[in-house]
Amino acid sequence: MNKKPYIVVEWNDTESEAKGWLCAYNFVNHYCGGGTRMHPTVTREEVIRLATTMGYKYKACESRTTGGCKGGIAYDYKAPDAKDVLRRYLTAMAPYINAGVSIGGDLGVDYADVLAILDDLGIGLPQTKAMRADPKFRQYIKNHDDACAMRYDGFLMYDMITGYGCAFALDEAWKFKKGPAGARVVLQGFGCVGASMAWCLDKMGYKVVGIADANLLVTCQDGLDVQKLVKTRKPKGELDETVFEANYDVRPNSEWLDVDCDILVPAALEDVINKDTAPRVKAGMIVEAANIPTTAEADEILAEKGVDICVDFVSNLGGIRIYEALVFGIVGPIPQDIVDDTERVIRKNTRLVFEEAKKTGKTQREVARELFAPDVFDTPDN
Repeated sequence: MNKKPYIVVEWNDTESEAKGWLCAYNFVNHYCGGGTRMHPTVTREEVIRLATTMGYKYKACESRTTGGCKGGIAYDYKAPDAKDVLRRYLTAMAPYINAGVSIGGDLGVDYADVLAILDDLGIGLPQTKAMRADPKFRQYIKNHDDACAMRYDGFLMYDMITGYGCAFALDEAWKFKKGPAGARVVLQGFGCVGASMAWCLDKMGYKVVGIADANLLVTCQDGLDVQKLVKTRKPKGELDETVFEANYDVRPNSEWLDVDCDILVPAALEDVINKDTAPRVKAGMIVEAANIPTTAEADEILAEKGVDICVDFVSNLGGIRIYEALVFGIVGPIPQDIVDDTERVIRKNTRLVFEEAKKTGKTQREVARELFAPDVFDTPDN
């Protein structure tokens, strides 16, 4: 990831202490895509790293139409005025959005809120001039808008697709490793990604033995009742402790790495597996459901421990694949077709990475960076 991003823009809110950035790493056909996150810890460097990862992620999702970008706002997403802050941020970024920068939702930002604000601003779904001039895109965008309101297993499509994609990556890698059925999984994060991933893993027969949210860690070596925990989940991905079973163990959420398990899933913040926490990892495999959850120092420690990794930009690309598939007419607005398309891409490239790593002796991340390095660097729309 040595190539520098095309552009980085800084924004300072005039009505609050919020500060934000937009980074476009690379354009493909004058277009780039990525989410916008809101969290008090967001930094300029983090947004650049995330945008860079998005460039690799679009390559891994087999896109020929889109490069990588990312937005970030340093502010509390739980604040009463968080949506107003988001509106002012998107207003400031409107010239870039109109030039082919397509930013959606991410941690702390609901994609539906982004779309509603862009509609209010008269922008609508971000498009290039070529897309606006092509009549077929009107139908593709309608397909996208229709799909946003559809559900799969009770989840809104955009709320489930990344988590299900991560579950498919986990399953493909575990099968490649010839891991035993009913493997024990611990998830850190129970937002849209963590909750939907837990649901999908439960359907596939995996045993979720630990979940950490922003407040606590709940564990049970016999397996948690995932369906009940998902159905009773509070807003912003918080567990409802009142529905816990008597045999559940409640601990500080900082102890999520200490739970005995086969597979570990960071599904929330970046850099949670670092030089200080990596030595505590007990699992034989990590599935990166969050973006950039593992630092370079941790990668070295994990490699020495023989821990396999499902790399973030290969495993958690469901959110951009659904957009790519609908807006560019790869699939129609049929939930099962969307899920099947995402599953095909993620399983194929997860297996490719693991096969190549085994053949070459390199780590999965080294292989993934080689296989999916962005190779198109166009300019914005004009």
